Amino acid sequence: MNPADFMCSTLAGELGDEWVELVEAMDYKLGTARQFRNTVREFCTFVDGNVSRPHKATMAHAEPDLHSAVTEWIKGLPASYAAGSRAPAWHAGRLRQLIERRIEHPERAVVGHLTGWVKGALGLRRGKTEELDEFTRAEKLALVKAAWADLVAVDARIKEGWALAERGVDPAVGGWLEPANLLWAIAHDAWSTWEISRRLPRRAEWPPSLAAFLPDNAPPGLVRQMLLGSLVRRLFLHNMDLHCFRILLMAATGHASEEVSGLDENDIEFGPKSVMIDFTKNRADAEPRRSYGIDASLSQAILHPARPRLDPADLIRRLLDLSRPLAERQGLDPVPLFLRASVINGSVIQIKPFLGHLQNAKFTTWLALHGVSVSEPADIRRLRKSGKVEKAIAFKGRVSDIADDHSVETFHGHYAHGTTLRVIAGNVVTAAQQRWFTQALEGPTILTEEAVESLDAPEAGPAMGLSAQEIDDLRSGQLDMGVSGCKNPRQSPWGKPGELCPVAPLRCFECRNALVLPSNLPQMLLFADHLERLQMRLTPQHFDANWKQSRANLLAAIDARSDAEIAQAHQQIADDELTLHLPLSAHVEFDS
Repeated sequence: MNPADFMCSTLAGELGDEWVELVEAMDYKLGTARQFRNTVREFCTFVDGNVSRPHKATMAHAEPDLHSAVTEWIKGLPASYAAGSRAPAWHAGRLRQLIERRIEHPERAVVGHLTGWVKGALGLRRGKTEELDEFTRAEKLALVKAAWADLVAVDARIKEGWALAERGVDPAVGGWLEPANLLWAIAHDAWSTWEISRRLPRRAEWPPSLAAFLPDNAPPGLVRQMLLGSLVRRLFLHNMDLHCFRILLMAATGHASEEVSGLDENDIEFGPKSVMIDFTKNRADAEPRRSYGIDASLSQAILHPARPRLDPADLIRRLLDLSRPLAERQGLDPVPLFLRASVINGSVIQIKPFLGHLQNAKFTTWLALHGVSVSEPADIRRLRKSGKVEKAIAFKGRVSDIADDHSVETFHGHYAHGTTLRVIAGNVVTAAQQRWFTQALEGPTILTEEAVESLDAPEAGPAMGLSAQEIDDLRSGQLDMGVSGCKNPRQSPWGKPGELCPVAPLRCFECRNALVLPSNLPQMLLFADHLERLQMRLTPQHFDANWKQSRANLLAAIDARSDAEIAQAHQQIADDELTLHLPLSAHVEFDS
């Protein structure tokens, strides 16, 4: 950033100094440094257009009033972004951080009301972001398959390039039109690409062997640069080549893009049976360590396997071998895993870290180049979400195990919303509900007179899940719950194990434990009359919600009896003046 680009150059210089010192002190990554720079640019542009005498603007003077400029700039930030965007609060927070640093410096004056503003509220909501959904299983498989095919092709291309370079000699001796000689010069750094470019003749004088290295779409004015770029890619990794390694490492480790692409040689520790990786989570300010097993079959592998191998140790070894020549050429130690080489300014080799959003070499460009189609948005972060979904399935939803590299709150906020996990959660809830309903609403077992008499048979008890003692208790009436008998009143699906059933006899006809004996028919008829009166007193919605299933099962049990049995039961009710046996709580409910 050049302060002279702004009319408020003094203010831009003050904020720029704080920006540079903050980035150095905090060891911010390139992306964070750019965000602070963009904030300074936006604010200084606002001051140029909205403050009188911007050339006199400085934090050391009260005039012009920069506190007013700051507040007005913050008020207008939300209108520059989509509703709910976090960018306005981020910009305001970064500016306040820079001004706060200057206030704390004993030799840098800050006057006016800026000191009070720094201590007060920011004045902007944090906003919210739309969480990304994970890739579908088919999309992830397609990504991994294409990435593996690309890795194989990249590996083969660079090996062929170095093999060809080894056959070359110094072009000053062997000639400047021989591709092997040019590759030799680049590989051994004997001649700079700028010197090679100067010594190349016109395009028309190139032999077919050299012209074959030129891309088909090379513009006439860029043939030398395009040729040099093609030669460099035969020896070193390009930004586009690193996408496949990023995809495969993310799929193999389950970690985020920036954690994978930020690895260097010191973060890797190979053991006899595993590889230890120290990841860096910048946002969480954490360095989780992960261990991954080594596939022993790789040591015997000679050819590239046909199917993708998601082995972190193998992928890292390959990437280290390809990145080491670039690191040595640039004097980098330890070796960063993700390094790229390109030709800039016509004829200069530039070695830089991988950039996922580099123009014409971004993730979407890689997808189009390899014919991989994914649902929108085509964002590499969705691959991390896919890994989280798979971990959630593997650990059967135990958040403490799923959120092993961040907090439980982070999982709930960023990962638990995905379509797949919602479907899984829905299935779990549905399955649990179905299990409960199956147990609770299975309905009673209806016994005829013949069935009751057959209870004396040795095989009858086990077939019904009853012991000999329970059969005796059933016959003697000790298991009589009024409208039915019960296999085990202390194992009710409506209550806690070991406690007496809390809903008998009101829910007996919705319970699998109920045994309806012929002797229960009078109480069943009384209960049916009671439900019929209850239906007249309650709204249809209330009755159906509470009693529809019980009434249906009760009427089905009555219909299973013969007309003679039903007539005899009615006669017994009249002769013995029988009444319905209900608990007091039921009378309270019914009479209210």
